[in-house]
Amino acid sequence: MADESPLIRSLRAAVAAAPGDVPLRLHFAELLLSEGRNDEAVAEAAVALQHAPGDAEARALMMRAMGVPPADKPVGKPLDKPADKPVEQSVGQSAQQSAEQPLEQPGDPRPVGDRTSFDWDAAEQQVQDLVGPRFLEDPQAADGEGPAGDAAAWDVDAPGSVRLADVGGMEEVKDRLEAAFLAPMRNPELRRLYGKSLRGGLLLYGPPGCGKTFIARAVAGELGANFLTVSLSDVLDMWIGASEKNIHDIFETARRQAPCVVFLDELDALGAKRSRTHHSGLRNVVNQLLTELDGIASGAGNEGVFVLAATNVPWDVDIALRRPGRLDRTLLVLPPDATAREAILRYHLRERPIEAVDLGKLVKATEDFSGADLAHVCESAAETALLDSARSGSVRLITTKDLLGAAKQIKPSTEPWFAAARNVAMFANEGGLYDDLLAHLKRKRKL
Repeated sequence: MADESPLIRSLRAAVAAAPGDVPLRLHFAELLLSEGRNDEAVAEAAVALQHAPGDAEARALMMRAMGVPPADKPVGKPLDKPADKPVEQSVGQSAQQSAEQPLEQPGDPRPVGDRTSFDWDAAEQQVQDLVGPRFLEDPQAADGEGPAGDAAAWDVDAPGSVRLADVGGMEEVKDRLEAAFLAPMRNPELRRLYGKSLRGGLLLYGPPGCGKTFIARAVAGELGANFLTVSLSDVLDMWIGASEKNIHDIFETARRQAPCVVFLDELDALGAKRSRTHHSGLRNVVNQLLTELDGIASGAGNEGVFVLAATNVPWDVDIALRRPGRLDRTLLVLPPDATAREAILRYHLRERPIEAVDLGKLVKATEDFSGADLAHVCESAAETALLDSARSGSVRLITTKDLLGAAKQIKPSTEPWFAAARNVAMFANEGGLYDDLLAHLKRKRKL
C-alpha cells in the first residue's frame, strides 16, 4: 500500500519470505494492530494459528484485534466505582448491597457510582437448569464412530505368508505380475535406470471362484507389503459426501502404510460405468476413485501403493478407470489348468481320510472347473463317504469313485460366464481389450 510505513513494508516482505515463522508474523500483527489496522491483524493472527493451532499468544492477539475482552473479565461496559472506595470493598459488598438496596427505577437521581456490581455467579446458578448448552456435540464423533471418527480405522493386514509359489499353475499370470510389480521391486538399480515407478494398477478379471483374491494376497506377500481389502460395503454411506471421504481415507491409509497393496474387490460395483448410473452419489464415488488413483489428493502421489482390482464383468467397469496410469494393465484369470487343479485337489484332500486316489483321472474329469468347484467336489465326496460310514457303523475312506461321482454331478460354474463373455469378445472388443479372452475361446473351440 502507498500509505504504509517503511517498517510495515519491510515486515510484510519478511513474512512473505518466511510464512512459517510464527513469532515474526505475530510481531507484524502487533504492529498492524497498533496502527489501527485491526482487520489485517486478524488475518495475520489467523494464519499464525494455522501454523501453530495451540499458540496462546496468537489466540490472544486475535481476540484483541477483534475487540473481544479477555475471558476473565465480564462482557459489557464496566461499572464506575466511587472515588473514595477501594475496588476490593466495592466487589466484596456487592451481594449485601443487592439485598439491602431497592432496584433502580427509571429516573433514579442516584449517581452512577452508587450502582451495585452484578453478581454473575449467582445469576448463573439461577439459570443453569433453564438454559441448555450453546452447542450440540455429536456423541458418535466423540466415540470415534460415524462421519467424524478416526480416518485411520481401516483394517490393514500385515505382510502375509502366502507367496506366488503357493499359487498352483497359472504361469502366464505369474509372469505378468513379475513384469508389472515384482521385478522392479526386487531390483531398485534397474528400476531407477529404466525410470520405473513404484506404483501401478492391475485389473484381474475372469470367471468367479478362480482365485483372483488369492492371487492378490500372494502379490502382497511376495512384495512384503501390507494388504488392504476394499469392498462396496466399506465405501458406501447414507450421508452425502461420506462415501467419497471413505475412499480418500482408504488411500491416505495406504499411503501412510506404504508399501501397501490396495485390493478393490468387485470393481464393477464400486466403479460402474457412470453413463449407466442414475444415482449421483455413485457417480461421485467413481470420480473420487479416479482422483485417488491419479494421486492428485496427495502431494507425494501413490508411490509405493499398488492397486489391484478384481471383477467378473470388466465390461461393466467405467472405461476411465482402465486408462493408462490407473488400472492400465488387464489380466485374465482363467480356470486352473491341469497342474493347478492337481495342486488344489491335493490341498483340499490333505486332511481327509482317502485311499488310493487317482489324481490323474480326477484332473481330467474336472476340466474348466474353478477352484471353488474343486473344493465343492472334495466336500461332496467326503459327504458321501461320511453318510456310508454312519449307515454301516464302520469308517470308510474316500475313494476315487467318490470323487469322480461328485465331479460328474457338479457342473462347472464357469460355463455361464464364458457364455456371456463370448458375446463381449466377439462384438464389443473395442481397442483389443479382450484379445486374451478371444484367444482362449478359440483354443477351447467355443467360438
